[in-house]
Amino acid sequence: MKKRLFILAILAAMFTGVQAREHPAQKTDLGLSILKSREPVRFLPASSGYNSVKEFLDLTGFVETRLGIRTQNDPHEKNMSIGEFRLQLETEKEFGPFALNVVADFLLDPVLDVYAVDLNKGEGVIDLRQANIAFTPLAFMDVKIGRQILTWGTGDLVFINDLFAKDWNAFLAGRADEYLKAPTDAIKSSLFFDAVNIDFIYVPKFGADRFIDGKRISFFDRSSNSLQGRNNPVVVNRPNDWFEDDELSARFYRSFGVYEAAFYYYNGYWKSPAGLDILSGNATFPELEVFGASLRSPVANGIGNVEAGYYNGANGAATNPLIRNSEFRFLAGYEREIATELTASVQYNLERKLDYEDYAHSLPGGALRDDENRHVLTLRLTKLMQQQDLRLSLFNFYSPSDKDGFLRLNASYKFSDSIKIEGGANFFYGKEDHTFFAQFQNNSGVFAAMRYEF
Repeated sequence: MKKRLFILAILAAMFTGVQAREHPAQKTDLGLSILKSREPVRFLPASSGYNSVKEFLDLTGFVETRLGIRTQNDPHEKNMSIGEFRLQLETEKEFGPFALNVVADFLLDPVLDVYAVDLNKGEGVIDLRQANIAFTPLAFMDVKIGRQILTWGTGDLVFINDLFAKDWNAFLAGRADEYLKAPTDAIKSSLFFDAVNIDFIYVPKFGADRFIDGKRISFFDRSSNSLQGRNNPVVVNRPNDWFEDDELSARFYRSFGVYEAAFYYYNGYWKSPAGLDILSGNATFPELEVFGASLRSPVANGIGNVEAGYYNGANGAATNPLIRNSEFRFLAGYEREIATELTASVQYNLERKLDYEDYAHSLPGGALRDDENRHVLTLRLTKLMQQQDLRLSLFNFYSPSDKDGFLRLNASYKFSDSIKIEGGANFFYGKEDHTFFAQFQNNSGVFAAMRYEF
């Protein structure tokens, strides 16, 4: 059904009375870009005479080792939170009107004891990050088909209308920020008009988050009211049929002077488990539809943004304690430079559970009950020093409603264009084991990494 909607939406956009324009050489994305391009290294010298082979083997990438340990005992997990050797290879080739982009990670990870290939979970010896073909069939249209990294929205590590796959294990264990975004197998079509720009993204088979399942990060299990980990990982019933269990996303955006506005739509499933199958006891991914909007503009020598989303859950969710309720989400943020090479940003995030009375009445006796409103405040401080080779970063999540939080500290230093070292810490705190951040307290830890880019 969503496939037909995707095709009809593109055709309708192409044949409206809106006059198309040439798409710009560089397009502004309202989302946070966390991927950086690097100039390719040519493995064969120009004097070798093997020009076609040389061009075919143009690669960029890096070699990295990353180690992390927990700062306290976790009876459900190993003492080492992350321990991996990673080689990333990236190539981009043009074949006439087509551009091929491939990014693959090859890694060893003794923490998970997984040595097979699993391209969806990123747990094996190969994590295929990107493998796609991009082309421009019309002057006002770009198309990208295949595995790709997708992002949009205005939040800083807070996602409302960005319903693309995330890797929460990577984020909580201490990998580089770029690994928070998990890859998605999708068809993306971008259309550029005078009145509005449009992105349509069709995912033919549901792409779930790389969610917390206990294999690396312990968590609070509400079905047993206890902390669980690698000995009792989450088992899921995943929507897994091509062209049946699919997803459709759309974004309509444009600038009005200094204002950047966007409207969003999503039709698919909760990206992390948000339901329970009472018969099997397995976690499920209920259906989800999201309508949202965002606005960003300069404010008082800085940048301000607001974003909102209405999460329309599955039918009957309000009175079914086994399915997550519909929600309203809101975000307001502000960022500015407060001193030389020192940037600060703050955000306020609201998650309001809708149909709250129905939800409360549906709970069985003794069950934990969420608050109607969950409030989260964030603070980011970033300091650049020594000609920007040294980068110090602090990011703190704090929920005054849950009385818990998550502090992320990071320091990195570039010895050269190729060599960088990094160290950091993730600390979780709170009073109750069942609240979102506090459940991860036993996963607090420190980590260090060294990367060589080529």
